[in-house]
Amino acid sequence: MFCWQARPSCVLVTLTKMNDVIDFEIIDERGPQSYRATFDMTAEELGREEVVGLGTVAIEANVQAGDLEDEYVAEGIVTFTADLTCSRCADPYPFANPSAFHVRFRPRPEASVENEEVEITDEGELDVEFYSERLIPLRELALEQVLLSIPMKPLCDEACLGLCPTCRVNRTREKCSCEETVFDERWGALKGLREELEKKKNV
Repeated sequence: MFCWQARPSCVLVTLTKMNDVIDFEIIDERGPQSYRATFDMTAEELGREEVVGLGTVAIEANVQAGDLEDEYVAEGIVTFTADLTCSRCADPYPFANPSAFHVRFRPRPEASVENEEVEITDEGELDVEFYSERLIPLRELALEQVLLSIPMKPLCDEACLGLCPTCRVNRTREKCSCEETVFDERWGALKGLREELEKKKNV
């Protein structure tokens, strides 16, 4: 916030941190630009039930013009810490995974309606983001990369045994006293076939 005192009445003007916004116009004028910022985000912003806590998110990005007209390429890394809920045992566990990213920004096709999803048919275009405005908030880019870094089914450990379906005990931490019978329908079908064969032999 800046205050100019050229006149008796002080005019207060709030300025946006330009380093927090990727401006394609500046890249066109000055060439590749580097960005660095940290953001405080909440787990609710991610919209993922598995995320129960989220620490400070840091992003570093280098952005330059791409090979196509009005295309821009952003490369960098996002670092953050979070508390995730294990999809097997339902216990929270700490998660930290620096995520490198490579994103190509291209203008939204004129035929598409605003806010309408643009279908990606080429696997080589999975890293493409379509833009309508030539200003990209660095915070939104960071938030998107955090979402992409979080596993679809978080696991506290690959060897996690999960919860007992009967008593809900965490079987990784303590022995379950329930008698669990594993039944496979395919084996049941084979057992029935064997019984039929036995009957025919006895006839």
